[in-house]
Amino acid sequence: MTADWRHGGFGLYVHWPFCQAKCPYCDFNSHVSRQIDHAVWLTAYLSELDRVAAETPGRVLKSIFFGGGTPSLMHPDTVAEIIAAACRHWTPANDIEITLEANPGSVEAGRFRGFRDGGVNRVSLGIQALNDTDLRRLGRIHTVAEARAAFDVARTCFERVSFDLIYARQDQTLAQWRDELTTALTLAADHLSLYQLTIETGTAFGDRFSAGKLRGLPGEDLSADMYELTQELCGAQGLPRYEVSNHAAPGAQSRHNLIYWQGGDYAGIGPGAHGRLSRNGQRFATECPRLPQDWLTAAAEGCAESLRTRLSGLEQAEEYLMMGLRLTSGVDVVRYENLAQRPLDPNARRTLAELGMIRNEEGKIIVTDQGVMVLNAVISKFLAD
Repeated sequence: MTADWRHGGFGLYVHWPFCQAKCPYCDFNSHVSRQIDHAVWLTAYLSELDRVAAETPGRVLKSIFFGGGTPSLMHPDTVAEIIAAACRHWTPANDIEITLEANPGSVEAGRFRGFRDGGVNRVSLGIQALNDTDLRRLGRIHTVAEARAAFDVARTCFERVSFDLIYARQDQTLAQWRDELTTALTLAADHLSLYQLTIETGTAFGDRFSAGKLRGLPGEDLSADMYELTQELCGAQGLPRYEVSNHAAPGAQSRHNLIYWQGGDYAGIGPGAHGRLSRNGQRFATECPRLPQDWLTAAAEGCAESLRTRLSGLEQAEEYLMMGLRLTSGVDVVRYENLAQRPLDPNARRTLAELGMIRNEEGKIIVTDQGVMVLNAVISKFLAD
């Protein structure tokens, strides 16, 4: 039987943990450090690539994703050497996607050309807002003018450009979001990641919210209206939703993220990086130490992996369900049942279909636009024993 991970393919995630400043809404593993020994970090990344590649020989590498943190703060030569090593260890797909996340405040034309020459062919810009007041509220260190300039530089260097925006921000009106998104859609990116602001525990925003000091957040009705408006405007401009928060022109979907959402394998390298690796018919969840120095020390000792957990067939099936229902392409019922070794709950399928939350289509379960609005409830209904 074909290994299940092949449905999604194989990719590499490289985590760069450093930022120039910590954003108050961010719960990613990011750190502010003024002194970074780039040579030491490159040695550690290459060592970890050697280790993981020895476990996964003969694979076709569909994508490499440099995430963070702020990977645009990496030296272009470091990025180039990691890409070259990965393409020596595995066979790069003919259309391999190599993405680097960048913050507009750290964009320079020369640096971007260096990333391009090193093999990066797609960039994802963390613009987040097209309003200087809100950028300051979000703790961003760039201005709208700098964001536009960064986007122009990216477009000259890379064929594929994506950027992120956060909406449902403090005091934001529906009309303001309409104007902002309309402007964003004129910039001619082929991919947009559009996230509603969420307040995460352990962040500065989370602390302020708990203290009753984060005012002006939209209610559920306004948030829902903003989401529906997002679908309407993006669809009209040829960038329909293909995942809950991601929109793309035909063929411009993030191939790396599709590996996650379609249940593929991916090696996770860098502080706090997670991975999924299949070996000898079993699948494992991997995790790396979160603190940069702990990860460097572990890499120098031969294995920067703090946890490896074998996933049961049912755990794999449930993970595939949770990720796959985010996609407009849906979940393959037979694939789920082969992994779980039990049927997908027919009562849940019937009830959710009658409520208009899902539709059954050619052996797949697809969440409707109505169902996406309450996706966590849909997933919980399927996973309830």
